[in-house]
Amino acid sequence: MTLPDRLHDSGPTLIVPKAGARRTSLRCAGASHPGRVRDRNEDRLHVDAERGIVIVVDGMGGQAAGEKAAETALRFLRTRLERQTGRVEERVREAITVANNEIVRIAAHDPADRGMGCVLTLAVIENGMVTVGHVGDSRLYRLGADGIVKVTRDHSPVGMREDEGELSETDAMRHPRRNEVYRSVGAEEHTPLDEEFVEVSRFPFDPEGAILVCSDGLTDLVSSETIARIVSESAGDEQRAVDRLIDAANAAGGKDNVTVAIAAGERFAAALAAPRERGRTGATAPDFRPSASRSRHSFALGVLLGVGVVAAVVLVGRGTLWPGLPQALEATRPPGTLWVGPGLEYTAIGAALAAARAGDTVSVAPGVYREQVRLPEGVTLISRAARQAAIVPRGGMGSQLVAVAAEGLSSGRIVGFRIGPNDSGPLDVGIRVNNARIAIEDVEVSGARVAAVEFLGGSDGTLRASLLHRNPGAGVTIATNATPRVAHNLILDNGSGAGGSRPGVDLEDGAGAALIGNVIAGNAAEGVRGVPPTARAAVLENNVFEAFGRTNRAGAFGSGARR
Repeated sequence: MTLPDRLHDSGPTLIVPKAGARRTSLRCAGASHPGRVRDRNEDRLHVDAERGIVIVVDGMGGQAAGEKAAETALRFLRTRLERQTGRVEERVREAITVANNEIVRIAAHDPADRGMGCVLTLAVIENGMVTVGHVGDSRLYRLGADGIVKVTRDHSPVGMREDEGELSETDAMRHPRRNEVYRSVGAEEHTPLDEEFVEVSRFPFDPEGAILVCSDGLTDLVSSETIARIVSESAGDEQRAVDRLIDAANAAGGKDNVTVAIAAGERFAAALAAPRERGRTGATAPDFRPSASRSRHSFALGVLLGVGVVAAVVLVGRGTLWPGLPQALEATRPPGTLWVGPGLEYTAIGAALAAARAGDTVSVAPGVYREQVRLPEGVTLISRAARQAAIVPRGGMGSQLVAVAAEGLSSGRIVGFRIGPNDSGPLDVGIRVNNARIAIEDVEVSGARVAAVEFLGGSDGTLRASLLHRNPGAGVTIATNATPRVAHNLILDNGSGAGGSRPGVDLEDGAGAALIGNVIAGNAAEGVRGVPPTARAAVLENNVFEAFGRTNRAGAFGSGARR
């Protein structure tokens, strides 16, 4: 077939900031192409250098539905992001959530649109910072004289394995399930506070660096090493770099639509030219290969202090700074991964968490870890193989034995662990969330005599896709002022402890939890205790209370009396 011309968006421009904002000089370019196989282009692109907005949307659903979803998302994203009110993180979350809910609404009213959706990555560059909003498997990279770093995490099974080092980039690119995603825009309704939906990250914009946002039509066919090399060779002519990347994807087969956007700092080309010039005189040229250590550690530490730029020199290892440098410099390194397991960087989870900073991931190898764990701010704690890393604590944390504690956090995440009691003593609480907002995903908790998971104080966040079973205490307890989202969990056979029968979910009076898609069965008391009569119909409709031949001993809600 004849390929239509690629669609371009925004050439080199200067961002004009709002009054009082720091001016950032920026060169922008972008283009979208249908590829060599598909008749339609379901990708959408928007680059607004004046407002510092870069958006790439990849439609899903086939035929016109994918295009419609992407076009709808782009329209609503622009409407919210161009209205520069509120904190930028709030604007990003609100924009993506509103776009998501509109796609859900449209699909519900027209059978031809059922199943349509999209994935997207966007960046807002404002006041010297980049704020990224991300859902799915499109990507954002940072580039500089020291190479390329992937900032976003693919919300896909294969992408997660690649991010955790289980698959090489080449193996992931060739994997037959490469394009399956477990997060998308338009699958179900969300609120802006749903931690399991929009991934938001922030980092300083480096005048000597660039960001690249692209759909998977590029990254399924062109390696990050090649991406970095092409951008480096074309530095100073961002449109040429974009066009060459699209040509590279099409030369490799062009099996999908491909969309690329670049936003480069004013000194990006000069910063890349300097190492090349040194290379001509015998010095070492920059290495653009994304090695394992490079993907885990810092690729550049440049921090704006007032109007000046201070370069921070990084030691070999985990990006340890020279002694005496300000902590503000240390905090700007890109997020990395700390590895836990026999013979690895750390042998204990606690030691890795103590060294981690906000944005880092602590990846734990299979095995039994006999320690109590306290989550730090903004860190993801993940079992490398689902439920094959077990936390079996010893000792006490205060008056009770708690396996995992998250206290006073504004963000954090724990994924894929098995939690249970040790052989010598009881476990009181599997995971305690106290005045914190975290995401708990795909955990298994058993043997807790107070609660498998408890939300105290004003906690919110999410508990999702987890198995809470055979706990002598309740499956989940939620305090009066807590408002977590409890979704798609199995809460089975809890509450038969010596202290009396307990429910699957125990809501203190006034608790504002959202219970969606859970299977709550086989518990020694009611399925959910403390649900107001006015909310019971909705809870019954949205959850399952009889399954696997089990019912809750006191029914779905019991008498409603507090015990």
